[in-house]
Amino acid sequence: MSVENVVAFFTLVLLEVVLGIDNIVMVAINVSRLPSAQQKRARIIGMGGALLMRVALLCTLSFVMGLVQPVFSVLSHAFSWRDLILLAGGLFLVWKASTEVFREVEGVHGEMKEGANGHVSFRRILIEIALLDMIFSLDSVITAVGMATDIRIMVAAVVVSMIVMIVFAKVIGDFIQEHTSVKVLALSFLVLIGAMLIAEGCGKHVEKGYIYGPMAFASFVIGLELRRRSKAAKRGVMTRQANAELS
Repeated sequence: MSVENVVAFFTLVLLEVVLGIDNIVMVAINVSRLPSAQQKRARIIGMGGALLMRVALLCTLSFVMGLVQPVFSVLSHAFSWRDLILLAGGLFLVWKASTEVFREVEGVHGEMKEGANGHVSFRRILIEIALLDMIFSLDSVITAVGMATDIRIMVAAVVVSMIVMIVFAKVIGDFIQEHTSVKVLALSFLVLIGAMLIAEGCGKHVEKGYIYGPMAFASFVIGLELRRRSKAAKRGVMTRQANAELS
């Protein structure tokens, strides 16, 4: 393997992991609505489905590249199948993330649920995850096609990046569920990403740095706040222990 291919491989793995964070967050939030006994299974199926979809799309490169060919025009703007998928996916993502934000902020957890146990159905969650996998997979594969020319490099990079994401999916999901502020922040980012997909679908390219930069800064601020709360909680425990010993 040449040095150029090695550099392309590791660069692509890094990019795929970054692009896949959105996928992990959405899977984690969807899975959290299931009973705990079903969450692991849904998480594995969801991330495994994302991997299979990416590999399948990479193996049909001619089909993927054909999605960027114009199919019709509206007001002198030509729309391709890729544009339509991104547009529909962006609208779905904005709606889905906004609904979850409303639930968290307003404390509405009884709506849109099925069954006497208060949980949504396993099948419904898998359908939602599959739709999101399709959206994120298309963007991921097009990025891979733009970064490398060897199909073996692309498939290997996608497989490695997805394995990394599958390994850390539970950790990320548990962390998001444990900290409500992080969950709301993640959902707000997904609204932004949905808006970016809508813009991309309408032919307006948005530099990802404009999205990921504020996301990184907001995450840093939230991290500082979580650190402050953790230290305050520890000080409170130590104070109570000291008071108990004195009394």
